Amino acid sequence: MSRPRTRMLVAVGVCLVLLAAVVAVVRLTGGWTGSVTVLANWSGAEREQFERAVRPFEEEHRIDVVYQGSSALSQVLAADLAAGTQPDVALLPGPGELTAYAAEGRLEPLDGLFEAGDYGGVWVPKVAGGDGRKRTYWLPVKTGLKSMVWHGGDLSGAGIGRAAGEPGRWCVGMESGATSGWPGTDWVEDILLQQAGPEVYAQWANGRLPWTDPRVRKAWRTWGDLVGAGDRSRVDRLLQDNFARDCSRRNLEHLGSFRDSHWKPLAGDFVHSAEVIPGAREGADHWEVSGDLAALLNATDEAKKLIRFLADPDTRLPDFTAHRRAAAPDGPEDAPRRRIGSILRGAERRLCWDASDTMPPALRDAFHQAVLRFLVAPGELNAQLRELEDVSVDRRPTLPVCGGG
Repeated sequence: MSRPRTRMLVAVGVCLVLLAAVVAVVRLTGGWTGSVTVLANWSGAEREQFERAVRPFEEEHRIDVVYQGSSALSQVLAADLAAGTQPDVALLPGPGELTAYAAEGRLEPLDGLFEAGDYGGVWVPKVAGGDGRKRTYWLPVKTGLKSMVWHGGDLSGAGIGRAAGEPGRWCVGMESGATSGWPGTDWVEDILLQQAGPEVYAQWANGRLPWTDPRVRKAWRTWGDLVGAGDRSRVDRLLQDNFARDCSRRNLEHLGSFRDSHWKPLAGDFVHSAEVIPGAREGADHWEVSGDLAALLNATDEAKKLIRFLADPDTRLPDFTAHRRAAAPDGPEDAPRRRIGSILRGAERRLCWDASDTMPPALRDAFHQAVLRFLVAPGELNAQLRELEDVSVDRRPTLPVCGGG
C-alpha cells in the first residue's frame, strides 16, 4: 500500500520542481539573476505575509523566491530528498526531523550566515552533522509560545482556578484535519513539564524516559480529569469541534500565542498554565514553545543570501519572532503580545520545545491518535501507553529540548 503513495509524492515533488523552473526562466529573461526554492506548509494569510516579506529581498538581489506549499510537508520533503530534487530551503515545524536530517548529512551548516547570539540557545543549538561535528543547522523564522491559558481578562487567580476545575468551562477542540489530536498532545506535554520538571520532560521527549513511566501516566490522567475524558456526550463534541472555533470570554482555553487574534477583541489575557494545572511543581515557570525552522539543503549563493535576509530583525515574518533585536509591538492594546514577545526573546525565561515537534513523524502521528482514543476510553490508557512505547523503541539523535530563553 505504501508504494503508490510514495510514487504520488515523488510525482508531486517533481511537478513542484518543474513549476519552479518555469517561473525561474520567466524571471531570468526579465533581468533576474537567479532563484531560490522554499518548501513550507504555510497557506492563506501566513503564505501571503511571507511572500510580502521576501519582496524587498527579491527586488534588491534580483533573486526569485519560489514558494512551494504543501500540507504534507514531511512526506513531500522525504520524497524530494529520495529523488534528489530537494528545495534549496525548507521550513519545518520543530527540530525533530531536522536533527535526524543533520545527522544523516542532508543539511548544510548555517554557521557564519547569521549571529546565533541574537537568539536564545534553545532556538539555535549546535547539533551533530553527518561527520559528527556539532554545528548550527537551522534558523527560527516563526515562533510561538505555549503553556498558556487564555481567559476573558477579568478573572482573578482564584476565579481562574475555580473555572479550571469545571470541564465544561474549557474550550477544547481536537479536529484539525490530518493532524487532529495535536491540541491534546499539547496538553499532555505541558502537564508533564509543569508537574515533573524540565529534566524529566527532556528525557521523555528524547526517548530516554518510557511512555509507561508513572509521571507520564499521571500527566495523561490529570488532563483527562480537567477536560472530562470518558464523558461520552462531552467527548463527542470535543472530537468534532475544530481547535480554532470561537471560545466564550467566560471560558478558558489552553492554546498557544497564535490565539491572540481571537482573544484580543474579547479583551483577553493569559496566565502561565502552571497556575491551573493540578500538581504543578512550586515555582514552575517553564514554557513550551514551537517554531518553524529554516534549514539549508542546497548551499547556493542565492539560498545563503535568503537565510541572511530571514535572520534580519527588520524582516516582517509571520507570527512572533525570537530575535532579540526585533522591534516589540507597541500600543496599549498589544500588552499580551508584548508579554509573549518578551518571553520568547527574554533570557530570564526557560523555554522547552513542544515535545511532539521533536519526535519522529511516526511517533508524533501515533501520539495524536492516542489522545483521541484516550478521550473516549480513558480506562484503556495503560494499553495505549504500551503501544506508544513500542513505536518509540528506535533510538534517535539527542536534541537539547530545553534551554535558556
